[in-house]
Amino acid sequence: MTGLKILFLAAEAVPFAKVGGLADVVGALPKAIRALGHDVRLMIPRYGSIRSDQFEFKKMGRHFPVPTGPDEENVHLVTTTLDDLPVYLIWDEKFFSPRERIYGFDDDPQRFTFFGRAAIAALSRLDWMPDLVHANDWHTAIVPTWLAYEGRYIHDFQHIASLFTIHNMAYQGICGRLILTFARMEYVRHLPEEPPGNVNWMAQGIANSDLINTVSPQYALDILESEAGAGLSPLLQRRRDRLFGVLNGIDYALWDPNSDPHISQPFDLPTVNLRAVNKAALQQEARLPVRADVPLLGVVSRLDYIKGADLLAPVLEEALQGDIQVVILGTGQPEYHQSLEDLQNRFPGKMRAMLKYDDPLARRIYAGCDIFFMPSRFEPCGLGQMIAMRYGAVPFVHRTGGLADTVIDYHDHPDRATGFAFAPFTREACLDGLGRALQVFRDRKSWAEIQARGMKADFSWKVSARKYIDLYRKAIELHQQS
Repeated sequence: MTGLKILFLAAEAVPFAKVGGLADVVGALPKAIRALGHDVRLMIPRYGSIRSDQFEFKKMGRHFPVPTGPDEENVHLVTTTLDDLPVYLIWDEKFFSPRERIYGFDDDPQRFTFFGRAAIAALSRLDWMPDLVHANDWHTAIVPTWLAYEGRYIHDFQHIASLFTIHNMAYQGICGRLILTFARMEYVRHLPEEPPGNVNWMAQGIANSDLINTVSPQYALDILESEAGAGLSPLLQRRRDRLFGVLNGIDYALWDPNSDPHISQPFDLPTVNLRAVNKAALQQEARLPVRADVPLLGVVSRLDYIKGADLLAPVLEEALQGDIQVVILGTGQPEYHQSLEDLQNRFPGKMRAMLKYDDPLARRIYAGCDIFFMPSRFEPCGLGQMIAMRYGAVPFVHRTGGLADTVIDYHDHPDRATGFAFAPFTREACLDGLGRALQVFRDRKSWAEIQARGMKADFSWKVSARKYIDLYRKAIELHQQS
């Protein structure tokens, strides 16, 4: 294969291991870039939940040592393919392979620091060396940091450029500076944005990569000056000439209402009238009255502060006084569970809260609800609103980050609208926006036009992949000049 050679590093990737949207991106973007003629390869940890009988793993050579503190830890490199994308997995017997979960351990900073060091060590075992390392979120930030400090003095690594993608500023990998002793990287400088005596791996990735990007243009602006920067806005301001925003996409093969096996009735734009079958089925599943005329509001979300879960109960409490139905799917903090269960008990014929993770049910909500509600306080990109549009649901979102980039509000542009947006992030603004959406819902012609424009919107990865290739070339050029 000709073109650029790219090593894609991440903590999770569909179909191997998934917690959130990062896995969806990592499972799709490298394939889209490879389809454009570039030699992209993916490297992730091999978790205990990734069963050997599910994938055709091949062990590559003998085990090799990874430097950790005063000792070394031996690991294996195993490989498989995702379609035609080569995938490498770091297989160890301490930090990843014996554990079923991806995150949530006290030693997570140590685990992912080890993964980064193992990725660097693995490159010396491959008959292949990348032109650029594409690191994703704090879990892999050690690699561009090592390249900036140490790799520049090692012949085989001197040419490797780096791109660091921020998927969510809220998670930064903050830990004590002893982690640098563990990584044998005591030379890494302390940054002004790091707490005294601590390392912030997100900050180090931002400071040491050739280029940085976020997963939407608006989020790249948001993190420069607002609360969305999570304490790192000054650092981002210093590097703003290296900061870009590239909108995420969705995998149209995985998210296709015309072939989705989990929904009751397949449909596409020419047969969108068949979508009514999915609405009725969702109402039945949620034990709500089957009514075609009532607006059905759907929510699929993590229930936490960042996702705006604190706005759900006060907004829905008033909205449910009217003729509306609500179906909510998600898990999160106990106080949000309680508030939604209380609402469900007060409005048993109008609302159903299913507090769990259930991907097939999520797809049925996308395919059956009329309005898809995303009140995220901050949203780097968001995939839910894109999937909703693909499945014929009209999004109602807070105007922030990727939601602002992807949803064209009816109030601002009625002839181009793909949904509804509200700002600022207040109960009053949200209720006003929802009221506007419900009013237009009664205008069947206008609603159908909004729905059709959303279904026609192109959020495929091919568009984003071309923009990433431009960033790769720019990062390589900047690296060569440094």
